[in-house]
Amino acid sequence: MIAAEEKKRAGKIIARLKRAYPDARCSLNYSTPLELLIATILSAQCTDERVNIVTCELFRKYRGAEDYVSAAPAELERDIHSTGFFRNKAKAIQGACRMIRDEHGGRVPETLEELIALPGVARKTANVVLGNAFRIASGVVVDTHVARVSQRLRLTAHEQPEKIERDLIELVPRTDWILFPHLLIAHGRAVCKARTPLCAVCPVEPLCPSSLLKTTNAE
Repeated sequence: MIAAEEKKRAGKIIARLKRAYPDARCSLNYSTPLELLIATILSAQCTDERVNIVTCELFRKYRGAEDYVSAAPAELERDIHSTGFFRNKAKAIQGACRMIRDEHGGRVPETLEELIALPGVARKTANVVLGNAFRIASGVVVDTHVARVSQRLRLTAHEQPEKIERDLIELVPRTDWILFPHLLIAHGRAVCKARTPLCAVCPVEPLCPSSLLKTTNAE
């Protein structure tokens, strides 16, 4: 059971991050739940910037689930080639769209259980779609930024995304489950960088046990 003081510290961290990143949002471009699902599948091992470049044309060409299903696999692979792992991604996209067409009337399902049953869709992708496309707080999205920053802030001691998510779900109010990952991602990109965190300008430095400033001052 997480102590009340840890929940209180998490609340202070969230408040500071909200002030620092008032425009934090999903960085993938989309206009429909299906577009967000496709973009999230493409984002595996790829930057959001590259995905947005690819989907700018992709979403003009493929309008609905049937368009992806009926496309020649080689053609879809060419269309998403620059996102990497294009064969696996094309297979996942066509498999997911086939199930969406055949079992969900062409609409992206709105439950975690139905989403993770789709090919190529694990919990992270399902949480992204539910939270951002449907505003359903099903969990906390854990990507590399979220994992790194939450570990440095000692909000978790785990390495596995599933265990990190369980810790964050206990610490973060459900009303912030959707926004919280975007705050950590924005912070991870701007300040809490992987190689050298910019602790001197960090808005949550006073609340961070891993601050390099604390290490320096202690020496």
